[in-house]
Amino acid sequence: MHFLSPLLEKYIANNSQSEPPILTELTRETHLKVVRPRMITGHYQGRVLSLLSKIIAPKHILEVGTYTGYSAICLAEGLQQGGTLHTIDINEELAPIQQKYFNQSGYKSQIIQHLGDAIEHIPSFDIVFDLIFIDAEKTQYDLYFEAAIQKCRSGSIILSDNVLWSGKVVEPLEANDKATEALLAYNEKLANDPRVETVLLPIRDGLTLCRVL
Repeated sequence: MHFLSPLLEKYIANNSQSEPPILTELTRETHLKVVRPRMITGHYQGRVLSLLSKIIAPKHILEVGTYTGYSAICLAEGLQQGGTLHTIDINEELAPIQQKYFNQSGYKSQIIQHLGDAIEHIPSFDIVFDLIFIDAEKTQYDLYFEAAIQKCRSGSIILSDNVLWSGKVVEPLEANDKATEALLAYNEKLANDPRVETVLLPIRDGLTLCRVL
């Protein structure tokens, strides 16, 4: 499902901050070398993440799902001096592309990569995160959220990507569609969770913003 026409999406991007050249190059390489390149964050949403991070000015960021590193670089743009971004991905084959662009980004020393299951990694962090971005296996979103919120303070922000799931959340649920089923439950949970205040933003494929109370 296209929420906006391609023409309107292009207009929105053209009237937002320009995409940094390094991210344009990362997008190009992702499309050339990686299966399912549409998973990359992209220009418009990337600038949204960057601006949110700059507004929050986080000391510590947690990212669940690195993919090729586009969103990590965007989020790192708002880090405080000396701050860190911990990013977790289960796919070791993507590590060379991630590392290549992290090294070129100017945030090499601040971005810390972790390989493996985020549900296992998150409890091991002795860090309070100011900003968390969840963008990994959709059926595991609730588990990521529950692990992540334990590492938050009052005022921390948790972002969840792809929560509209190409519009499937408002279509009849197909049998064995576990991802959509999980996202429906997750969206309902966040809307009613007394630990956070929540707004679901219709940005790209849906971005939920939660503020921890």
